Amino acid sequence: MNAEPTVAPAKFGDYLELTKPRLSLLSVLTALAGYYAARPAPDGWKLGAMLTGTMLAAGGVASLNQWMERDTDARMSRTADRPIPSGKVPDGSAFVLGILMCIAALFLLFAKVNPLAALFTLLTIVSYLCWYTPAKRWSRWSTEIGALAGAFPPLIGWAGGEGRVSALGWILFGILFLWQIPHFMAVAWTYRRDYSAVDFPMLPVRDESGAWVAGWSFANTLFLLVVSVLPTVLGLATLYYAVAAVAGGLWFLWRAALFLRPAGRDAAARKLFLTSIAYLPLVLIALVADRLISAP
Repeated sequence: MNAEPTVAPAKFGDYLELTKPRLSLLSVLTALAGYYAARPAPDGWKLGAMLTGTMLAAGGVASLNQWMERDTDARMSRTADRPIPSGKVPDGSAFVLGILMCIAALFLLFAKVNPLAALFTLLTIVSYLCWYTPAKRWSRWSTEIGALAGAFPPLIGWAGGEGRVSALGWILFGILFLWQIPHFMAVAWTYRRDYSAVDFPMLPVRDESGAWVAGWSFANTLFLLVVSVLPTVLGLATLYYAVAAVAGGLWFLWRAALFLRPAGRDAAARKLFLTSIAYLPLVLIALVADRLISAP
């Protein structure tokens, strides 16, 4: 009689991978940008609690998202080696880890930062897990729904720094929302065959030519350029920031324009993705530096 194969216990690195640390870092950094753009009074304990809470929430959401999508992840080549479908982390452990991290995040932010920061964190968790993740299976608009969920971290930071959200905080929300559309359209176009294999009805799967995908990416990049200069137009940032925002925005728009061309669209998608990664920190650093240097 053959013995049952033994499964190696999950390692710390497997659980860390489950939390998608690179994607979680994006949430933490955008929350940090929102916090400092609000020009808060120095408070190291509050800042630490805000960053820790955001990190816990992002990691918990990533874990629960993979728990919810373990069936489709197992069928896509780009995700088949993730901790759950590969068998590195048991389903139940991933679920418990995600729940505990989300609860800890909400408790920490509510108790040590303020209720508004906790509310925006709750909205992030609910919109990502209860709206975006299911929508990937039935809606062409899942990318936009996901962008809405992903735009909350700057508001978490702004609420932590100011205790409320003023106009510039909402502009940051808009910047992050619009940035995600061309960023994720480029990703989805590159991996469209994987998404098609699991019947995700997103635009890059439905639009075989890529014309609508590229056009929608270009339109949102153009909107992003307009929104990114609003801080200067409204007197919330100086002309120096506007120069950085326009320069970065035109570069991003140029890459989006190249994505419009049918010839070489796959290569243009990869370049658009890389440009999006460089653009976001450029604009956020420029805004935060401008706000801190020009503070009265």
